[in-house]
Amino acid sequence: MPAGPDGEVAVRARGLLGRVLHGHGVAVRITEVEAYGGVDDPASHAFTRTARSEIMYGPPWRLYVYRSYGMHFCANVVTGPTNRAAAVLIRAGEVAEGLETARSRRPGVKDVALARGPGNLARALGLTLDDLGADLLVSEGVRLGEPPSDPVQVTAGPRVGVSKAADVPWRFWVTGDPTVSAYRRSPRAPAAGTTA
Repeated sequence: MPAGPDGEVAVRARGLLGRVLHGHGVAVRITEVEAYGGVDDPASHAFTRTARSEIMYGPPWRLYVYRSYGMHFCANVVTGPTNRAAAVLIRAGEVAEGLETARSRRPGVKDVALARGPGNLARALGLTLDDLGADLLVSEGVRLGEPPSDPVQVTAGPRVGVSKAADVPWRFWVTGDPTVSAYRRSPRAPAAGTTA
């Protein structure tokens, strides 16, 4: 079972808040993330090692992109350590650069919602499976900016839509930020406070 909110992957997840993720002509300030503890976390894709999750067993600071529900892409930052296969799902953000490009990728959507939700965020950034494995610490292309100079106020809660380890408080967001997505508990998850 995953460790508590002070576990290593949770600390790395909180550290992504406020950083800017650069995609293809758009940059998003990260406002919401979810941590997944790899081999110790039954909600993680890496809980069982498969071809899809193999990248999570590689070096940290790589981009793990996967298709969700057959139509949306989701973007994760592999945080490691390598033998634990931990990663952080980028759930939401605020478009900081390339607003017109983001609008063209998500027409008719209010600016505050352009990158709200993991599929929408990846779409706004123009991320696809072609970006799988991108080194996020490079100086150009798909990359992560430096940590913010000022600390951000962080709120924690349970992860969205997972049926296993549903009460683990590994969803983190910038407190009060309007770009943060709504919480939705999986209908397959046991009642809050019980174990499966």
